[in-house]
Amino acid sequence: MAGRAGGATGRPPLTERRRAETRMEIAEEAVRLFAAKGVAAVTAEDIASASGVSTRTLWRYFRSKEECVRPLLTTGLELLTEHLREGRDEHGSLAEAILSVRYDDDATPRLRTLGDLLLLCRDEPGLRAVWLEAHYDAEATFAEMIADRTGRPVGDLAVRVEAGVLNTALRVAVEEWALRSDTAAGPSLAETVRRALRMVEAVEQG
Repeated sequence: MAGRAGGATGRPPLTERRRAETRMEIAEEAVRLFAAKGVAAVTAEDIASASGVSTRTLWRYFRSKEECVRPLLTTGLELLTEHLREGRDEHGSLAEAILSVRYDDDATPRLRTLGDLLLLCRDEPGLRAVWLEAHYDAEATFAEMIADRTGRPVGDLAVRVEAGVLNTALRVAVEEWALRSDTAAGPSLAETVRRALRMVEAVEQG
């Protein structure tokens, strides 16, 4: 999931922000090159050169050329979890809390790049593995937050199932949005996510 969650406070140190910006710039250049040439035809050296960094720097940030796209895939999830932790007492279920998150529109070019990346993930196993790994990691985070909200152990089956359902709903919603994002009538990312989460709530209440 991508976008900027409203309500965040505080800013990381300048060096940390610059590091995050560099990682994102590398991710965006990697997607541009992958979309233009295909993953197999792009080297780490190509990505580093297009990003204005050395290959050595690139390898300091990422384990593989496919891993270079990870910041685009995780930034929304990271902002979302940060927002949820800050407002943990304001809502009941985690799904309800996520539905309360506001998204602004200043990331539209980045969202377009994310859409391109998710379309690539369908046919590129290496990129798809990074996408699925990002959500695997996110699921553990969601389980921790659900356990914290409910007072149940993080390893409780019900907690893990709830986290898995929520995580899958978010992943499928973003993939659905990417498939339709190039059509003028396609719903926004926020609309698609909210629709998916309301489906989860309907199942839980039904």
